[in-house]
Amino acid sequence: MSDGSPDVVRIVELVEKPEPGTAPSNLAVIGRYVLDPAVFDVLRTTAPGRGGEIQLTDALQVLAGTPADQGGGLLGVIFRGRRYDTGDRLDYLKTVIRLACERPDLGPDLQQWIRANLDSLAPVTACP
Repeated sequence: MSDGSPDVVRIVELVEKPEPGTAPSNLAVIGRYVLDPAVFDVLRTTAPGRGGEIQLTDALQVLAGTPADQGGGLLGVIFRGRRYDTGDRLDYLKTVIRLACERPDLGPDLQQWIRANLDSLAPVTACP
């Protein structure tokens, strides 16, 4: 923990896309960062990784393993809001529908349309 807040945690390890059942915790990086300029020095010395590209995650791992008094350290904030996985096609559609339904200019009409058409949707059949 950092400043006494239970929502601020010290990060000691990052695992990029761990296999199911192997993750070291139940926390995930959701890709929003406030970074010290020191990350650029680390990136300059980071070897290309997956796909031959330099990965920010690799640089963050170096910072996480470097003591704060040596210019390192990495903190995370536990996000308690809603999160959407728009990298998955079905979750992307669910996200668009949910957010559109919450908009005052779209929501009422969209919700009415969904209710009116829900029963008339053809049943989903398995693909051959």
